[in-house]
Amino acid sequence: MDPCLSAQSRRAVLMVGMASILAACDQVTQKGARAGAFVAPLDGAARSPGSADMDALYAARADGGYLVPAIPYRQIPQRFHRQRVAYSGSAAPGTIVVETQARLLFLVEPGGTAMRYGIAVGSAGFAWKGEGVIGRRQAWPRWTPPPEMLARKPGLTRYVSDEGSMAPGLSNPLGARALYIFQNGRDTLYRIHGSPEWQTIGRAASSGCVRLINQDAIDLYDRVQTGSRVIVS
Repeated sequence: MDPCLSAQSRRAVLMVGMASILAACDQVTQKGARAGAFVAPLDGAARSPGSADMDALYAARADGGYLVPAIPYRQIPQRFHRQRVAYSGSAAPGTIVVETQARLLFLVEPGGTAMRYGIAVGSAGFAWKGEGVIGRRQAWPRWTPPPEMLARKPGLTRYVSDEGSMAPGLSNPLGARALYIFQNGRDTLYRIHGSPEWQTIGRAASSGCVRLINQDAIDLYDRVQTGSRVIVS
């Protein structure tokens, strides 16, 4: 079951008033993964708003049979734009570090750098913190409303196929890509996933999952392997 769902979606899935759930996990304190380990962008001049490079990052793109719309990134604070930054922390290359207070996700790279992405995080009462691994990766994932959600909102059944899940697509709450976080060999029901709701980036607006712009979710997905460590603090 997958609880990832927007509280503000304008799309059909959410027009029937989806509720929020997530699985709770033990909170842990992570050292060496704090935001202070990540410093200023290395390529800020090349990626200033309005540059050809930035336009290309967030342009419309065909992917998996879908046309992902362009993102009006100038309407998003610049610090949430995808950037490569310097990294001085202790996490190994390949580690995903999520700083929920800063609304930023970092993928640690070799050589003292990291890729930085703006995110939306869980709203009050729905935040998850902990450590796990990427147990599964999926392009254009299906989404399964939990039974208790369907019981509360019978109208959601119109969006669920005979397979019991919502088909992939631009209106699917998981967007273009999903990374499934596992802990101790079990699915936490916590996801890092894409979303068409670019306007929520930088906010506490999701139902517990980490949400990225679809273009950023595709980029992160291509850089991450199953088994990668994830730290959410």
